[in-house]
Amino acid sequence: MIWYWLLDLIFPPKCILCQKILSREETDLCHSCRTDTEEFTKPNHKISFVAGWTSMWYYSDTVRKSLLLYKFHNQRSFGSVYGRMLAVKLNEKPFCDYDVLTWVPVSPQRRWKRGYDQVELIAKAVGTERNTPPVCVLRKVRNPKPQSRLTDVAKRKANVLGAFAVTDPQLIAGKRVLLLDDIITTGATASECARVLLTAGAKEVYCAAVAALNKEKRR
Repeated sequence: MIWYWLLDLIFPPKCILCQKILSREETDLCHSCRTDTEEFTKPNHKISFVAGWTSMWYYSDTVRKSLLLYKFHNQRSFGSVYGRMLAVKLNEKPFCDYDVLTWVPVSPQRRWKRGYDQVELIAKAVGTERNTPPVCVLRKVRNPKPQSRLTDVAKRKANVLGAFAVTDPQLIAGKRVLLLDDIITTGATASECARVLLTAGAKEVYCAAVAALNKEKRR
């Protein structure tokens, strides 16, 4: 108890989104972020090969800043918080009804450079909360350009075509797969992963992410 008290004194817990120091009554999010951050409601576009998908928030403002810190500034502790919160979101049907929990992997090169696979950390936290350990069923067989550098949907689809392979088809044969990601923008990556999973024998593929781009606001 004393050890945890000292840690909180030296490194006080901060809001996962705005980085404000939390009060004793707050957990993970400050009151402002918990009440003001726009929550994801429902998809406004379909993703090919994906039976359904959802997200916690829209990818903007403090959510965007938080995820960029997580991915590119070694804030790996954020992953457990995202995962705990995403696990609650997955209580919604049909996302709670899956057989295999997995994630969109980064390439070995990117993992080595970053030091961790950011979506794997989220998946592990989700698995802990839901008592369903994630299974590594996908691997990245080539390292395409970062999707964030491409704005055209067709180019994004072409960029990830053939980038993923299933590690062991027996792990997913005839099963409903829940695929986790950190950010969904056009859905090109999720679509390609789902296509590969279905080709390998999966029954259905659903997808869930921490944040998703709100296409309606881009118009």
